[in-house]
Amino acid sequence: MPQRVAILFFVLYIPLQIIAKNFASLGFSSYLRSMVKIEESWRQHIGEEFEKPYFKTLTDFVRQEYAQYRCYPPGSLIFNAFNLCPFDEVKVVIIGQDPYHEPGQAHGLSFSVTEGTPFPPSLLNIFKEVHDDTGAPMPQSGDLSRWARQGVLLLNATLTVRAHQAASHQRRGWEQFTDAAISALNRDRDHLVFLLWGGYARAKASLIDQQRHRVLQSVHPSPLSANRGGWFGNHHFSLCNSYLQQWGEPPIEW
Repeated sequence: MPQRVAILFFVLYIPLQIIAKNFASLGFSSYLRSMVKIEESWRQHIGEEFEKPYFKTLTDFVRQEYAQYRCYPPGSLIFNAFNLCPFDEVKVVIIGQDPYHEPGQAHGLSFSVTEGTPFPPSLLNIFKEVHDDTGAPMPQSGDLSRWARQGVLLLNATLTVRAHQAASHQRRGWEQFTDAAISALNRDRDHLVFLLWGGYARAKASLIDQQRHRVLQSVHPSPLSANRGGWFGNHHFSLCNSYLQQWGEPPIEW
């Protein structure tokens, strides 16, 4: 029994001592910043967001939500869009609203679903327009990691969601964080393409200098919007590639 008590003391007390030491030496904000697992080039451009009061409040909220409810995406994939697409490699930004909220779909990339998951209606319409616009065949997978690795930042404005409850994590601070990411790209990069689909994404146009970047806007690819006109035939994918090639960048293999 004494040996078990000693082990329990080591497992519980020592880590708490380490955390307390870190809090004392770094301060809470800096310690929180050090715990956010985000690709280093993004940390250099937006790392100051982690030290702002809203981000602590946001972190507390997200931690509590994940502890009490099923939430998406998995915690390790919350910053997946940033980790797969480093800041200096971004060529295109596609802005979504919040993650899919049903099991097995969300993995931290806007509009994308995990391997083997049936295509949601919006994603299916995206693939149809890609095919009609560029001739690319309909893909077998809805995992858009292949786009992210080519420089497409698949950014949801809100990075987490409670299961079965769309928009449940909106207006908690994520929008301030992702707006900061968009603003950093607008400020520190040139000749990017921003694809803004639907009213929510199109409102982000105010953050973008259209003299330095190309902004393409249309209705949302969801059937409710797309079937009314304005999605099919928008040619965003070929227009995007034409702009990239104009500035010496290789086109995206959609």
